[in-house]
Amino acid sequence: MILLLTLITFVALLILSLPIVFCLGAAAVVGLVVSGLPLQQVGSTIVAASQSWVLLAIPSFVFAGSLMERAGMSVALVELARAMVGWLRGGLGMSVIVVSYFFSDICGSKMAEVSALGSALMPSLKRAGYRAEDGASLIASGTAMGMLVPPAIFMIVISAVTNQSAVALFLAGFIPAAVMAVCLCVLVLIQAHVLNWPKDSRTSLQRLLTAAKNAAVPLVIPVVILGGFYMGAFTATEAGAIVALYSLLAAKFYYRNVSWKEVFLLAYEAGVLTGVVVFLLAVATIFQYLMGLSGAPEFLGWALGPLESTPWLFLTAVAILTLAFGMVLEGLPAAVVLIPVVFPLATKIGIHPVHFDIVQTAAVGIGLFTPPLGVGLLMALRFADVSVGQHAKAYVPYLLALFVGLMLIICIPELSLLLPRSAGLIK
Repeated sequence: MILLLTLITFVALLILSLPIVFCLGAAAVVGLVVSGLPLQQVGSTIVAASQSWVLLAIPSFVFAGSLMERAGMSVALVELARAMVGWLRGGLGMSVIVVSYFFSDICGSKMAEVSALGSALMPSLKRAGYRAEDGASLIASGTAMGMLVPPAIFMIVISAVTNQSAVALFLAGFIPAAVMAVCLCVLVLIQAHVLNWPKDSRTSLQRLLTAAKNAAVPLVIPVVILGGFYMGAFTATEAGAIVALYSLLAAKFYYRNVSWKEVFLLAYEAGVLTGVVVFLLAVATIFQYLMGLSGAPEFLGWALGPLESTPWLFLTAVAILTLAFGMVLEGLPAAVVLIPVVFPLATKIGIHPVHFDIVQTAAVGIGLFTPPLGVGLLMALRFADVSVGQHAKAYVPYLLALFVGLMLIICIPELSLLLPRSAGLIK
């Protein structure tokens, strides 16, 4: 009864277009009142849920990603990707996937990445003869894959929710993201021959060297992140500070196209977004407590019980649930509402926590770009100027490629565990 009233309140406010964080908060208060629990719990929970050092990395990475997008670092990465694979048939399409991998590593925000790649690549795709639907599919699927490439804000949040090392999750994401990227590139290669997509342009050693030189400034960041984490040189929070400082120096003294007023505005927006994330975590903690009182974990345990003997089937079922949450509620609410309930069940049957978190991160990434409600997909379609209905048929092969990548990650845990294990972060 408690959970039912809480869910009704949440859905009703969601239909009224109230921001999700306030929907969760109001629903949690209703649940506390109905349960006869003291409302003082709201204040104490908000304070307790925000006491996590790893959350300090969020404003740094958000600020750095926004500053890099504003400075135009994506342009240099696009040229490098085109120089690398543009000579293949469908090379421009493959360059979208390659640059998505690069740019995810320095951006941190999926919406900023869609915005940057959509504005930088959609005109080029259309001029080269790609249909608008295909361009939107490439950008959406590439960005969905990029969810696994650190520093994704979702990884920071899920590490706090499941009490895992953010550094371990960051390292764990590199190889699974590459697996998904390969699946997408194989699809693009097939699509290019079926649909007769053009070759982008000839490449040469000189062009490749020039592109690499121009992209050296933004590419320092993934090298620093991967190397620093692997060697244990710094934590996720310290990495955020380093990346933020580096992006500021690059924007002000190398690109020289960002004013101090814009820098302060981007810092302000990063602070606002961080406040939203922390508040979301806090109110969701109350929501999770009410779900525990109402027996939701026991119900999920009963529903998923038959799959406990087959971990890959269990992970697949949970990933589908997470994908649906990610499509309807966006990424972070999926992490803070569903995953804490399912996580104990996963560890109970022997699934490694880091592997579980990586699978859920991949599922949320796909959910954000799943029709008809995925918010990331809707943003990509806005740049392509096509409707969900027009785009759906063209997007099916890309969704299938993403699912193939997801199943490989689920069935081969070592893809997620190799790097953090070799770095000594996990057993």
